[in-house]
Amino acid sequence: MQNASWLFAGQGLSFVVQGFYFIVLARLLGTTQYGLLAGAIALVTVVSQYSALGSGLLFLRYVSPDHSRFRVYWGNVLISILLLGGLLAVALRLTGRWFLGAASVPLLLPIAISDCLFQQVSGCAGQVFQAFEKMKFSTALILLSSIFRCALAVGMLLVLGRASARQWAIGSLAVSSISACIAFATVTRFFGLPSFSPSLFMSSSAEGLVFAISGSTTAVYNDIDKVVLSRFGMDQANGIYSMAYRVVNIGTMPIMSIVSAAFPGFFRAGVKGIAATVPMARQLLRRTAVPGVVISAGLFLCAPVIPHLVGKSYADSVIALRWLCLIPLFRCFHLSAGDAIAGAGHQKFRLISQSTAAVGNLLMNLYLVPRYSWHGAAWASLGTDGALGIMNWLAIFYLSRRPRYVRLAVG
Repeated sequence: MQNASWLFAGQGLSFVVQGFYFIVLARLLGTTQYGLLAGAIALVTVVSQYSALGSGLLFLRYVSPDHSRFRVYWGNVLISILLLGGLLAVALRLTGRWFLGAASVPLLLPIAISDCLFQQVSGCAGQVFQAFEKMKFSTALILLSSIFRCALAVGMLLVLGRASARQWAIGSLAVSSISACIAFATVTRFFGLPSFSPSLFMSSSAEGLVFAISGSTTAVYNDIDKVVLSRFGMDQANGIYSMAYRVVNIGTMPIMSIVSAAFPGFFRAGVKGIAATVPMARQLLRRTAVPGVVISAGLFLCAPVIPHLVGKSYADSVIALRWLCLIPLFRCFHLSAGDAIAGAGHQKFRLISQSTAAVGNLLMNLYLVPRYSWHGAAWASLGTDGALGIMNWLAIFYLSRRPRYVRLAVG
């Protein structure tokens, strides 16, 4: 409860900061430039999960029960990011024209460097504090990044009045680098310097790849709709839809704070198998479902406020948000079950359900977006999140009823 309270308080402040920040950013860019930015960010987000190669979650899995492993697993995080992040940033710049409209391609390199390198360091630093259950520091790192971006948006609005998506991408790269340096320094201050072990990187890469693919599939079913909208040149529609989706993500933050606080506990309980994590999943669902209902209702009722805050050009975001308002509730179901599956060491089952959701979402978007624009993207998102909740809980029921077998714990 203390950890959840810290995360909830921090994310509550982050809610306010990000809410103000995205209002300023929407006014700074306008719907078309906002849509261009959303498409580029979405593509990078899908790929950037491979920058860390799942090393942050490996850190949580192996350091949460044994803190003495900190140095070598923190070093593994940094090796993964530095080695793979740079390669992915270059690859995205070279191949992005195949996935996005031409206007979004120049944004890819600064966004990719920011996301594949600097934001990965900041995010994994937060997982370090999460493993040690020092949630107030994890929360502070998240909040710090939001404050920097908010300050950047306000400064650009006051100085420039109106900016291009490329100008924002370059400014965002600068503040991401500052956040990453502060995050690394903070981890070093509390826990010490990393220890680099290439042999650990090689031996853990296969397991980390499973976590990376899982994170990538999550990004696919959350963000591929924005890539498809950009690919078909629907930049203004992408801006309208992305604005509504951003409101949904901000509205889900209270749920995510509870889920994040509970996540290390799933790994500790998971050493006893799925029977130990299922009760935790049910408890987590009970604690998140009620806020999920309240948030979904609030999003539906408050949707008309959007154009008053960010401008009349986003008027259609009202309808988009009302279509998407059930997503926070659906996430309560698939996150609680998914964390129970991963914590018990059955990540491949979660990966199967997420991969199925990702492929289904991509196919639905390729069919619906050319015909119905952002409406089709909204329908695909609703169907995907709802189906994922069903698949994850079916996986839990299957695993719980399988004949028991003896597992040898290694490492």
